[in-house]
Amino acid sequence: MTVRNLNSDQFALLEFKDRIGGPQIVLADNWTASTSVCNWIGVSCGILHKRVIALNLTSMNLRGTIPPHLGNLSFLLSLDLSSNHFYGHLPKELGQLHRLRILQLSYNRLNGEIPSWLGNLQRVRRLQMKNNYFTGTIPETLVSISNLEILNLGLNQLSGQVPSSIFNISSLKIIILSSNSLSGSLPNDMCQHLPKLEVLYLHSNELSGNIPSSMGKCSNLKNLSLSLNQLTGIIPRSIGNLTQLRELYLGFNNLEGQIPEEIGNLHGLELLNIQAIKGVTGQIPNSIFNISSLKTIVLSNNSLLGSLPNDMCQHLPKLEVLYLHSNELSGNIPSSMGKCSNLNNLSLSLNQLTGIIPRTIKGVTGQIPNSIFNISSLKTIVLSNNSLLGSLPNDMCQHLPKLEVLYLHSNELSGNIPSSMGKCSNLKNLSLSLNQLTGIIPRSIGNLTQLRELYLGFNNLEGQIPEEIGNLLGLELLNIEAIKGVTGQIPTSVSNISSSKTIDLSSNSLPGSLPNDMCQHLPKLEGLYLQSNELSGNISSSMGKCSNLNNLSLSLNQLTGIIPRSNLPPITNAPKLEILALWGNKLRGNIPNSISNASMLKILDLEDNLFSGPIPKTLGNLRHLEWFQIMNNNLITGSATDHEWSFLSSLTNCKNLKTIGVSGNPLSGVLPTYIGNLSKSLQYFYASNCELQGIIPMEIGNITNLLLLQLRHNKLSGFIPASIGGLRNLQALDLSSNKLGGHILESLCDLERLYEMYLGLNKLHGSIPSCLGNITSLGYLYLNSNKLSSTIPSTLWNLKDILEIDLSSNHLQNSHAIDVGNLRSLLKLNLSRNLLSGDILSSFGGLQTLVSLDLSNNILHGYIPKSFDGLISLEFLDLCNNNLSGVIPKSLEKLLYLKYFNVSFNRLEGEIPSKGCFSNFSSTSFMKNYALCGPPRLLVPPCKNDIHKNSQMIILHAFRYGLPTIGIVVVLIVLTIMYRRCRRRSTSLPIKDDLLSLITPRRISHAELSRATNGFEESNMLGSGSFGYVYKGRLSDGMEVAIKVFNLQTEGAFSSFDIECDAMRNIVHRNIVKVITCCSSVDFKALVLAYMSNGNLEKWLHSENCFLDIIQRVDIMIDVAVAIEHLHNGHPTPIIHCDIKPSNILLDEDMVAHVGDCGVAKLLGEGEVMKQTMTLATIGYIAPAELPEERKDMKDVVVELKKIKQRLLNNIQHF
Repeated sequence: MTVRNLNSDQFALLEFKDRIGGPQIVLADNWTASTSVCNWIGVSCGILHKRVIALNLTSMNLRGTIPPHLGNLSFLLSLDLSSNHFYGHLPKELGQLHRLRILQLSYNRLNGEIPSWLGNLQRVRRLQMKNNYFTGTIPETLVSISNLEILNLGLNQLSGQVPSSIFNISSLKIIILSSNSLSGSLPNDMCQHLPKLEVLYLHSNELSGNIPSSMGKCSNLKNLSLSLNQLTGIIPRSIGNLTQLRELYLGFNNLEGQIPEEIGNLHGLELLNIQAIKGVTGQIPNSIFNISSLKTIVLSNNSLLGSLPNDMCQHLPKLEVLYLHSNELSGNIPSSMGKCSNLNNLSLSLNQLTGIIPRTIKGVTGQIPNSIFNISSLKTIVLSNNSLLGSLPNDMCQHLPKLEVLYLHSNELSGNIPSSMGKCSNLKNLSLSLNQLTGIIPRSIGNLTQLRELYLGFNNLEGQIPEEIGNLLGLELLNIEAIKGVTGQIPTSVSNISSSKTIDLSSNSLPGSLPNDMCQHLPKLEGLYLQSNELSGNISSSMGKCSNLNNLSLSLNQLTGIIPRSNLPPITNAPKLEILALWGNKLRGNIPNSISNASMLKILDLEDNLFSGPIPKTLGNLRHLEWFQIMNNNLITGSATDHEWSFLSSLTNCKNLKTIGVSGNPLSGVLPTYIGNLSKSLQYFYASNCELQGIIPMEIGNITNLLLLQLRHNKLSGFIPASIGGLRNLQALDLSSNKLGGHILESLCDLERLYEMYLGLNKLHGSIPSCLGNITSLGYLYLNSNKLSSTIPSTLWNLKDILEIDLSSNHLQNSHAIDVGNLRSLLKLNLSRNLLSGDILSSFGGLQTLVSLDLSNNILHGYIPKSFDGLISLEFLDLCNNNLSGVIPKSLEKLLYLKYFNVSFNRLEGEIPSKGCFSNFSSTSFMKNYALCGPPRLLVPPCKNDIHKNSQMIILHAFRYGLPTIGIVVVLIVLTIMYRRCRRRSTSLPIKDDLLSLITPRRISHAELSRATNGFEESNMLGSGSFGYVYKGRLSDGMEVAIKVFNLQTEGAFSSFDIECDAMRNIVHRNIVKVITCCSSVDFKALVLAYMSNGNLEKWLHSENCFLDIIQRVDIMIDVAVAIEHLHNGHPTPIIHCDIKPSNILLDEDMVAHVGDCGVAKLLGEGEVMKQTMTLATIGYIAPAELPEERKDMKDVVVELKKIKQRLLNNIQHF
């Protein structure tokens, strides 16, 4: 058992000294066994027993653990080890200090749970353990400390509920449990047993539930802080009973309702803080402005309404701080504001205040009211983000000697900046930006020598930036941006303000060059923003002396020259540089390799310049790089012969990379497979217009966080890789204008977030996957100019949020009428140049947002729906080259925004509307219809009265239906005569085996054909097909010919040449293309044919500029029929042309039709059966005479001729 005497106290303290470290020289020299314990520093002894009763070592920078030996100081009344660096758990031996009155351990690093044995210290009155690392819950045993007056456990890591028993310790005066993670709700009767409570700090926890209405029973409460919790409900009115209250903090909770009027009963209140509670609404109670003791009012960031009382400062003589910003206050700023004579901080920003700022009008009679600018005590005025009007008083700084902060930005202030502004001599922060101020920047602003921040941007100022700004030697931030009226060169004095950290003069009209020594005196400069001006000349070589620069933006100027090599060691010497933006200039030369020395660089933007040479391969050293843009330069990957994208390999080291933009450079080469090794953080990849070839590598699917992939306008071939469907975050896919083939993969339907899909201008074929209609996020779908066929999936018409659809120039059909009624957001729809048929549904009229509609060059019939007048936003409407009939609805005159309208080449009739937008359309909008009438300027007949209209319609219908019938009868008569004549014809003409017997005595060489076509120049090419190419040529005698060159690499080319020669060698007929001669060798074969100046029938049926009238169509049909009859019956061996289609029917200068391209003909010898004929080429016409025996009669001939007639007259592609 320990002997408890003074020696034991000395032993305990010496053990304590041995346990602590740090700078303890005082204790080491003073706490020695040779001196009395009672004389040691920090030790106090009792007078009677000479035992240690107090140990006070606060703020001595001691380190170590608290030893258990302190528990032997049995007479100890006070233990204060606060503000040191003690750590570890509290030893349980301290629970033996039964005489202890004060335990002060705050501001250390003690951890573990708060021990339950503290309840044994029943005489403790002050328990203060603030700002440590205690965890766990507050022990219930603390209720045993019945005389406890101060409980301070704030700034720890405590959790769980606050024990309700604590609120039963009636002796408590101060409870501080703030800045923990305490949860639960406050007891309803929490103030029932706390009659002496003066301070209750529970802020910065996770408390929930209501504020108990019994709070009003803590009648002696002076400081109450419940802010930064999750409290709900209303502010109880009973809070007005706390008449001793000095400070009230309720902000940053989830409270709701109004601020109770009863707060006005708190006549001693000095600070009121109810901020950042969006549920707090209603007007500010007038009673608040009657609490004359108030010094601080903070009601900001709520949803308070209404206007401020006119006499709000009548009873607030002590008010120093008034923060009402970020509410919904309206009305004027009260002119009585000047009566808050001690006000030094005023913030009314981000409201809806209007009117003018009250002016200073000084008088001797006292009848003129004071104003804000007359409150001489003001240090801060914040009225920003309102709708304040008017101009600033000329003498606004006459009575503001203490003003340090003036924020008036984001209002509607007008007029000049007063020259008297220079009299606010203590001003440190001035912001007048985002107003409508005019005039010049006054030179007197140079008198504000205390100024630290100056914001004047986004106004209507003009003139030059005054040189006097250079007098502001303490200025850290200068912002004069976005003022197009500000001209003149940048004052050289600006570059002499050595304190400058940020200079923003962007988006002005500043001309001239940058000062050569601009960074000579700017050692602290961090941000230099000069973009969007008219600066010219070179980049200053001294730029590198801004050694702290982290943001340099010189974009959108007219800078020339190269990036100075002496500038890049600066970038190397400026290791903090994070942003280098030089885009939109005329800089040239190489991108220096040394740019990779700027190791902290995050954004490198050099696009839209004249840079050339190779892209540096050292970019991988920029490990922090996030944005890399070099688009629209003349950069290459390596040397002229090396097209390896090695720079991309280097960029795989940049793990934070989010954007790569290399579009618009002649990089050439192929996309390497290691593109899949790029950072997983990559979101945007632009490589358009790069002359890329080859395929898109599958590895691109490894960049799983990609949001945009743009590879348009290249020469990419192959298929769209299926791995792209794995880019589940992709929002934009642009592969347009390439040579991609294959099908549109269904895996693309897995891109559930896709907003833009551009696959147009490729060689894609097959059908459109119906699952594309499941991508509900799709806004833009472009599949135009491919070889897509089959029907348009109906699921596309369910994309209710889509904005633009372009499926034009394909071979698409529709199984049902197109119903777009669900596309309520659609802006553009282009289905032109397809094979769509049927009626146009009236549901189109419901697309009120539609701006452009193109259904031209299809086979649509029926009427133009009257519902089109509901397309109220329409600007472009093209319905030309269809089979539409009926009249043009007069209601279309209502379309106010229609600028382009085209219904030419249809079967429309009746009067052309003349009012509204139709008064601006020309004759080309209506040409080649059946019976439209209107004003002479439209080149149509004038409209007659109704009687004449009836007779006209009779004639029209007679012409419309009678003429084709007459044509058919004529054709049948002609063919019948020919058929009977040919049946009697002799079949004695022998067929010779010599393939060259077709040739005239004239022979022709490869060299002459080459000269005739200028070396088979592409400009002379007339067309191409599976067989090869057709060129236009002029022989040495001046004859124009068509030269059909066979591609001998194509399977069957030799046999095709032989077949055509064999089929045509003895045929001479006005409706069959004449073969003039041929050129045949081992490696070259060509036929020389008669040249047809009017091209093929395909062009005349489907071109906007070509038109065939009904007579010409009948003539062509007769010509074709006669040619077929001659092939079938004009020779002993019948010839079947298996590829009759419009492109193989040629028209000479007299529009006489000639059948050509017999490379897939079938010769039927005697007794030979027909086989394989239907699979040789395009499905075409086969003579009924060669069909099975049971079908050989005139009825079949008539049926087939009827099909030919219908398809010719209806613009069908194959017949």
